[in-house]
Amino acid sequence: MAGADLRVVTGPTASGKSALALKLAERFPITILSADSRQIYRGFDIGTAKPTRAELEAVPHRGIDVVDPWERYSAAAWGVAAGEWIAESAAAGRTPLVVGGTGFYIRALVAPLFEEPPLDPRRRAALGHALAELETAELRRWAAVLDPERAHLGRAQLLRAIEVALLTGVPISEWHRRAPGAPGRSARYLVLDPGRALAGRIEARVLEMLAAGWESEVAALMERVPPDAPAWNASGYRAVRDLVEGRISREHAIERTVIDTRQYAKRQRTWIRNQLRNDNVTFIDPLSPDALEAATTWFARDDEANQ
Repeated sequence: MAGADLRVVTGPTASGKSALALKLAERFPITILSADSRQIYRGFDIGTAKPTRAELEAVPHRGIDVVDPWERYSAAAWGVAAGEWIAESAAAGRTPLVVGGTGFYIRALVAPLFEEPPLDPRRRAALGHALAELETAELRRWAAVLDPERAHLGRAQLLRAIEVALLTGVPISEWHRRAPGAPGRSARYLVLDPGRALAGRIEARVLEMLAAGWESEVAALMERVPPDAPAWNASGYRAVRDLVEGRISREHAIERTVIDTRQYAKRQRTWIRNQLRNDNVTFIDPLSPDALEAATTWFARDDEANQ
Protein backbone atom coordinates (compact mmCIF):
# COMPACT_ATOMS: atom_id res chain seq x y z
CA MET A 1 0.00 0.00 0.00
CA ALA A 2 2.26 2.71 -1.23
CA GLY A 3 1.62 6.11 0.26
CA ALA A 4 -0.74 4.96 2.99
CA ASP A 5 -0.53 3.09 6.24
CA LEU A 6 -2.26 -0.26 6.49
CA ARG A 7 -5.11 0.04 9.01
CA VAL A 8 -5.17 -2.62 11.72
CA VAL A 9 -7.83 -3.08 14.42
CA THR A 10 -6.59 -5.33 17.20
CA GLY A 11 -7.04 -6.04 20.88
CA PRO A 12 -7.78 -8.95 23.22
CA THR A 13 -10.48 -11.46 22.43
CA ALA A 14 -14.07 -10.35 23.20
CA SER A 15 -13.12 -6.68 23.07
CA GLY A 16 -15.52 -5.93 20.22
CA LYS A 17 -13.14 -5.75 17.24
CA SER A 18 -15.45 -7.39 14.71
CA ALA A 19 -18.51 -5.41 15.78
CA LEU A 20 -16.62 -2.14 15.44
CA ALA A 21 -15.23 -3.12 12.04
CA LEU A 22 -18.74 -3.84 10.78
CA LYS A 23 -19.85 -0.41 12.01
CA LEU A 24 -16.96 1.20 10.15
CA ALA A 25 -18.00 -0.73 7.05
CA GLU A 26 -21.33 1.11 7.16
CA ARG A 27 -19.40 4.36 6.70
CA PHE A 28 -16.53 3.36 4.42
CA PRO A 29 -16.03 0.85 1.56
CA ILE A 30 -14.02 -1.78 3.45
CA THR A 31 -12.78 -5.31 2.98
CA ILE A 32 -12.25 -6.97 6.35
CA LEU A 33 -9.15 -9.18 6.59
CA SER A 34 -9.54 -11.51 9.55
CA ALA A 35 -6.26 -11.86 11.47
CA ASP A 36 -7.58 -14.66 13.65
CA SER A 37 -5.74 -17.98 13.67
CA ARG A 38 -8.91 -19.80 14.74
CA GLN A 39 -11.32 -18.46 12.12
CA ILE A 40 -9.23 -19.88 9.28
CA TYR A 41 -10.62 -23.38 9.98
CA ARG A 42 -13.74 -24.50 8.16
CA GLY A 43 -16.56 -25.71 10.39
CA PHE A 44 -15.19 -24.22 13.61
CA ASP A 45 -17.69 -21.39 13.66
CA ILE A 46 -19.52 -20.75 16.92
CA GLY A 47 -16.55 -21.14 19.27
CA THR A 48 -14.37 -18.84 17.14
CA ALA A 49 -17.03 -16.10 16.92
CA LYS A 50 -17.01 -16.08 13.13
CA PRO A 51 -19.12 -13.47 11.34
CA THR A 52 -22.66 -14.56 10.59
CA ARG A 53 -23.82 -15.35 7.07
CA ALA A 54 -25.61 -12.00 6.93
CA GLU A 55 -22.45 -10.16 7.99
CA LEU A 56 -20.37 -11.99 5.40
CA GLU A 57 -22.88 -11.04 2.72
CA ALA A 58 -23.01 -7.40 3.83
CA VAL A 59 -19.24 -6.79 3.94
CA PRO A 60 -16.49 -8.57 1.97
CA HIS A 61 -14.36 -10.70 4.31
CA ARG A 62 -11.10 -12.53 3.73
CA GLY A 63 -9.24 -14.92 6.04
CA ILE A 64 -12.39 -16.86 6.99
CA ASP A 65 -12.64 -20.62 6.24
CA VAL A 66 -9.22 -20.81 4.57
CA VAL A 67 -8.24 -24.42 5.34
CA ASP A 68 -9.70 -27.68 6.63
CA PRO A 69 -9.45 -28.35 10.39
CA TRP A 70 -6.75 -31.01 10.03
CA GLU A 71 -4.43 -28.81 7.97
CA ARG A 72 -1.48 -26.91 9.39
CA TYR A 73 -1.45 -23.23 8.55
CA SER A 74 1.37 -20.90 9.47
CA ALA A 75 1.54 -17.19 10.20
CA ALA A 76 3.94 -16.85 7.28
CA ALA A 77 1.40 -18.42 4.92
CA TRP A 78 -1.29 -16.10 6.22
CA GLY A 79 0.99 -13.10 5.68
CA VAL A 80 1.48 -14.05 2.03
CA ALA A 81 -2.25 -14.62 1.50
CA ALA A 82 -3.12 -11.35 3.24
CA GLY A 83 -0.82 -9.49 0.87
CA GLU A 84 -2.87 -10.89 -2.02
CA TRP A 85 -6.14 -9.95 -0.31
CA ILE A 86 -4.89 -6.39 0.17
CA ALA A 87 -4.07 -6.08 -3.51
CA GLU A 88 -7.45 -7.58 -4.42
CA SER A 89 -9.23 -5.12 -2.15
CA ALA A 90 -7.39 -2.14 -3.59
CA ALA A 91 -8.20 -3.27 -7.14
CA ALA A 92 -11.88 -3.33 -6.18
CA GLY A 93 -11.70 0.22 -4.86
CA ARG A 94 -12.09 -0.84 -1.25
CA THR A 95 -9.90 -0.14 1.79
CA PRO A 96 -8.45 -3.26 3.44
CA LEU A 97 -8.96 -3.32 7.20
CA VAL A 98 -7.03 -5.97 9.13
CA VAL A 99 -9.10 -7.08 12.14
CA GLY A 100 -8.00 -9.63 14.71
CA GLY A 101 -5.99 -10.47 17.77
CA THR A 102 -3.46 -13.00 16.48
CA GLY A 103 -0.25 -11.08 16.90
CA PHE A 104 1.86 -13.49 14.86
CA TYR A 105 -0.45 -13.01 11.88
CA ILE A 106 -0.27 -9.23 12.11
CA ARG A 107 3.49 -9.33 12.46
CA ALA A 108 3.78 -11.71 9.51
CA LEU A 109 2.02 -9.12 7.38
CA VAL A 110 3.76 -6.00 8.65
CA ALA A 111 7.20 -7.56 9.22
CA PRO A 112 7.28 -10.84 7.23
CA LEU A 113 8.60 -13.92 9.01
CA PHE A 114 11.19 -16.47 7.97
CA GLU A 115 10.27 -19.15 5.49
CA GLU A 116 9.46 -22.22 7.54
CA PRO A 117 11.75 -25.24 7.21
CA PRO A 118 10.26 -28.34 5.54
CA LEU A 119 9.26 -31.07 7.97
CA ASP A 120 8.92 -34.77 7.24
CA PRO A 121 5.14 -35.45 7.12
CA ARG A 122 5.36 -38.91 8.74
CA ARG A 123 7.56 -37.82 11.62
CA ARG A 124 5.45 -34.71 12.10
CA ALA A 125 2.22 -36.71 12.25
CA ALA A 126 3.67 -39.18 14.76
CA LEU A 127 5.02 -36.39 16.95
CA GLY A 128 1.78 -34.45 16.72
CA HIS A 129 -0.19 -37.49 17.86
CA ALA A 130 2.05 -37.90 20.91
CA LEU A 131 2.03 -34.23 21.86
CA ALA A 132 -1.75 -33.91 21.52
CA GLU A 133 -2.22 -35.91 24.72
CA LEU A 134 -0.05 -33.57 26.82
CA GLU A 135 -1.44 -30.77 28.95
CA THR A 136 -0.44 -27.24 28.02
CA ALA A 137 1.64 -26.91 31.19
CA GLU A 138 3.68 -29.96 30.15
CA LEU A 139 4.15 -28.54 26.65
CA ARG A 140 5.40 -25.33 28.24
CA ARG A 141 8.03 -27.33 30.16
CA TRP A 142 9.18 -28.94 26.91
CA ALA A 143 9.41 -25.57 25.19
CA ALA A 144 11.36 -24.13 28.12
CA VAL A 145 14.09 -26.64 27.28
CA LEU A 146 13.83 -26.70 23.48
CA ASP A 147 13.04 -23.04 22.70
CA PRO A 148 12.91 -20.93 25.91
CA GLU A 149 12.08 -17.72 24.04
CA ARG A 150 8.68 -19.18 23.07
CA ALA A 151 7.80 -20.99 26.28
CA HIS A 152 5.34 -18.25 27.33
CA LEU A 153 3.11 -18.64 24.27
CA GLY A 154 -0.21 -20.42 23.76
CA ARG A 155 -0.80 -24.09 23.05
CA ALA A 156 -0.70 -23.92 19.25
CA GLN A 157 2.56 -21.95 19.27
CA LEU A 158 4.07 -24.28 21.87
CA LEU A 159 3.27 -27.30 19.71
CA ARG A 160 4.85 -25.62 16.71
CA ALA A 161 7.97 -24.63 18.67
CA ILE A 162 8.45 -28.18 19.94
CA GLU A 163 7.96 -29.89 16.58
CA VAL A 164 10.29 -27.50 14.74
CA ALA A 165 12.99 -27.85 17.41
CA LEU A 166 12.76 -31.64 17.51
CA LEU A 167 12.39 -32.28 13.78
CA THR A 168 14.92 -29.75 12.48
CA GLY A 169 17.30 -29.56 15.42
CA VAL A 170 17.00 -25.76 15.37
CA PRO A 171 14.52 -23.71 17.48
CA ILE A 172 12.08 -21.37 15.72
CA SER A 173 13.69 -18.46 17.56
CA GLU A 174 16.99 -19.29 15.85
CA TRP A 175 15.28 -19.68 12.45
CA HIS A 176 13.99 -16.13 12.94
CA ARG A 177 17.47 -14.81 13.62
CA ARG A 178 18.91 -16.55 10.56
CA ALA A 179 16.23 -15.26 8.19
CA PRO A 180 17.18 -12.55 5.71
CA GLY A 181 15.31 -9.30 6.14
CA ALA A 182 12.07 -9.01 4.18
CA PRO A 183 10.32 -5.77 3.18
CA GLY A 184 7.60 -4.80 5.65
CA ARG A 185 4.51 -2.61 5.53
CA SER A 186 3.78 0.66 7.25
CA ALA A 187 0.79 0.24 9.54
CA ARG A 188 -1.17 2.09 12.17
CA TYR A 189 -3.18 0.42 14.86
CA LEU A 190 -6.49 0.88 16.63
CA VAL A 191 -6.39 -1.12 19.87
CA LEU A 192 -9.69 -1.95 21.56
CA ASP A 193 -9.56 -2.83 25.24
CA PRO A 194 -12.39 -2.45 27.79
CA GLY A 195 -10.01 -2.91 30.74
CA ARG A 196 -11.41 -4.74 33.75
CA ALA A 197 -14.74 -5.24 31.99
CA LEU A 198 -13.09 -7.74 29.63
CA ALA A 199 -13.30 -10.60 32.15
CA GLY A 200 -17.08 -10.31 32.33
CA ARG A 201 -17.39 -9.96 28.56
CA ILE A 202 -15.42 -13.18 28.08
CA GLU A 203 -17.68 -15.12 30.44
CA ALA A 204 -20.81 -13.69 28.83
CA ARG A 205 -19.59 -14.65 25.37
CA VAL A 206 -18.82 -18.22 26.42
CA LEU A 207 -22.39 -18.56 27.71
CA GLU A 208 -23.75 -17.03 24.48
CA MET A 209 -21.76 -19.51 22.40
CA LEU A 210 -23.12 -22.46 24.35
CA ALA A 211 -26.65 -21.08 24.02
CA ALA A 212 -26.06 -20.74 20.26
CA GLY A 213 -25.36 -24.47 19.88
CA TRP A 214 -21.63 -24.83 20.45
CA GLU A 215 -22.08 -28.36 21.85
CA SER A 216 -23.97 -29.48 18.74
CA GLU A 217 -21.30 -27.97 16.51
CA VAL A 218 -18.56 -29.83 18.38
CA ALA A 219 -20.51 -33.11 18.31
CA ALA A 220 -20.82 -32.84 14.52
CA LEU A 221 -17.14 -31.93 14.13
CA MET A 222 -16.09 -34.94 16.23
CA GLU A 223 -17.60 -37.23 13.59
CA ARG A 224 -15.25 -36.02 10.85
CA VAL A 225 -12.30 -34.18 12.42
CA PRO A 226 -9.44 -36.21 13.98
CA PRO A 227 -8.91 -35.53 17.70
CA ASP A 228 -5.35 -34.29 17.08
CA ALA A 229 -6.33 -31.82 14.34
CA PRO A 230 -4.84 -28.33 14.86
CA ALA A 231 -8.25 -26.66 14.88
CA TRP A 232 -9.09 -28.26 18.24
CA ASN A 233 -6.47 -25.98 19.84
CA ALA A 234 -8.82 -23.00 19.58
CA SER A 235 -9.85 -21.77 23.04
CA GLY A 236 -12.65 -23.80 24.54
CA TYR A 237 -13.01 -26.52 21.92
CA ARG A 238 -11.23 -29.22 23.91
CA ALA A 239 -13.30 -28.41 26.99
CA VAL A 240 -16.56 -28.56 25.00
CA ARG A 241 -15.40 -31.81 23.41
CA ASP A 242 -14.88 -33.26 26.89
CA LEU A 243 -18.36 -32.01 27.78
CA VAL A 244 -19.92 -33.69 24.75
CA GLU A 245 -18.13 -36.95 25.58
CA GLY A 246 -19.39 -36.79 29.17
CA ARG A 247 -15.97 -36.48 30.80
CA ILE A 248 -16.72 -33.17 32.52
CA SER A 249 -19.80 -31.27 33.64
CA ARG A 250 -21.22 -28.23 31.88
CA GLU A 251 -20.08 -26.04 34.79
CA HIS A 252 -16.54 -27.39 34.53
CA ALA A 253 -16.51 -26.86 30.75
CA ILE A 254 -17.59 -23.25 31.22
CA GLU A 255 -14.97 -22.68 33.90
CA ARG A 256 -12.17 -24.17 31.80
CA THR A 257 -13.15 -22.22 28.73
CA VAL A 258 -13.40 -18.92 30.60
CA ILE A 259 -10.00 -19.47 32.22
CA ASP A 260 -8.34 -20.49 28.94
CA THR A 261 -9.83 -17.51 27.13
CA ARG A 262 -8.78 -15.06 29.83
CA GLN A 263 -5.24 -16.43 29.67
CA TYR A 264 -5.30 -16.02 25.90
CA ALA A 265 -6.46 -12.42 26.31
CA LYS A 266 -3.60 -11.81 28.73
CA ARG A 267 -1.09 -13.05 26.14
CA GLN A 268 -2.68 -10.82 23.51
CA ARG A 269 -2.35 -7.79 25.78
CA THR A 270 1.29 -8.66 26.40
CA TRP A 271 1.96 -8.88 22.66
CA ILE A 272 0.32 -5.51 22.05
CA ARG A 273 2.26 -3.88 24.86
CA ASN A 274 5.59 -5.27 23.68
CA GLN A 275 5.25 -5.18 19.90
CA LEU A 276 3.31 -2.07 18.87
CA ARG A 277 4.97 1.31 18.61
CA ASN A 278 3.38 3.95 20.82
CA ASP A 279 3.52 6.67 18.18
CA ASN A 280 1.41 4.65 15.77
CA VAL A 281 -1.20 3.25 18.14
CA THR A 282 -4.58 4.62 19.17
CA PHE A 283 -6.31 3.07 22.18
CA ILE A 284 -10.11 3.05 22.51
CA ASP A 285 -12.40 1.74 25.20
CA PRO A 286 -15.09 -0.01 23.14
CA LEU A 287 -17.61 0.62 25.94
CA SER A 288 -17.16 4.39 25.68
CA PRO A 289 -20.20 6.17 24.15
CA ASP A 290 -17.94 7.92 21.64
CA ALA A 291 -16.00 4.79 20.62
CA LEU A 292 -17.45 4.64 17.10
CA GLU A 293 -16.79 8.31 16.43
CA ALA A 294 -13.23 7.97 17.71
CA ALA A 295 -12.73 4.92 15.49
CA THR A 296 -14.17 6.79 12.51
CA THR A 297 -11.73 9.66 13.07
CA TRP A 298 -8.86 7.19 13.32
CA PHE A 299 -9.89 5.40 10.14
CA ALA A 300 -10.35 8.58 8.11
CA ARG A 301 -7.17 10.25 9.36
CA ASP A 302 -4.99 11.61 6.55
CA ASP A 303 -1.91 9.40 6.36
CA GLU A 304 0.09 12.15 4.72
CA ALA A 305 -0.17 14.26 7.90
CA ASN A 306 1.88 11.64 9.71
CA GLN A 307 4.70 11.24 7.21
